Parts: sequence; C-alpha cells; structure tokens
Amino acid sequence: MAGAGGRLLHAATLLTAETPARNPRAHALLTASLAHTYAHWDRLRGEDPYDRTRTDLAARFARAAWRHHRGHGGVLSRLTPQERLIVVLRVYEGVAEEQTAAMLGLPTERVRAVCARSVAALRRTAPPPSASAQDRAAS
Repeated sequence: MAGAGGRLLHAATLLTAETPARNPRAHALLTASLAHTYAHWDRLRGEDPYDRTRTDLAARFARAAWRHHRGHGGVLSRLTPQERLIVVLRVYEGVAEEQTAAMLGLPTERVRAVCARSVAALRRTAPPPSASAQDRAAS
C-alpha cells in the first residue's frame, strides 16, 4: 500500500477538484480510506488492498460530495461530483464500466454516457498546447 499512496492521493485530488499544491480535502479523504483498509486488513481474505482502498475512497467521496459541489481550481473542477467520480474511476483508474456501475449503483449505459459527455466537455475546454510544446511535437 505504501507504494500506491501517491497514485491514490492523485485520484483523491482529482475527485475533490483541488490543486495538487493545496489539497487538504484529498488528504483527509485518503487518510480515512487508508485507515479503514488498515482496520479491516485481517478481513481482506485475498482481496487486493489497493482495490479495497479505491472503493472506499470512491464511496466516501460520493457520500460527502453533496456538501462540496464546487472544485477549487483542479483540473476536473468544471465537472459535477458524479462526473468527476466516474471520470476518475474509468479514465484514471481504468475500472471497467460494469464494475464502476455496480460500485455506484447506476446502469452501465449511464456510466458510459456520463463518462463520454464529461471527457468531451474536458476536451472542449482544454487550453490549446503552448507554442513550445507544438515545436517539440513537430521535431
């Protein structure tokens, strides 16, 4: 679990739509999820601790999301909490549509539609690449 902490913190930061430099809600969310996984360590019975922590992280975010609708300058701050959760699970974490749908209690088609719409919205509002990045790509 120690090696996965950075990836889980990044996922929590994306969920809370905070900036990586200032992400106290993400830290609190991850700390609670790691503590929960640790407290239930002897009951995992072969279950992957990373998956268990990720599931707990998603569930904790979903329960608290109604209180924190707006992001705080993060990459995904334009999305709603549900959209952020689905995008992070599907795109960043690579969780299958069916598994994401089951985790969130939504139909698979809804997860697919929300993910597609959210990714399209992020692509539309993404800033154009800088001139130096275009120069590097051309060479």
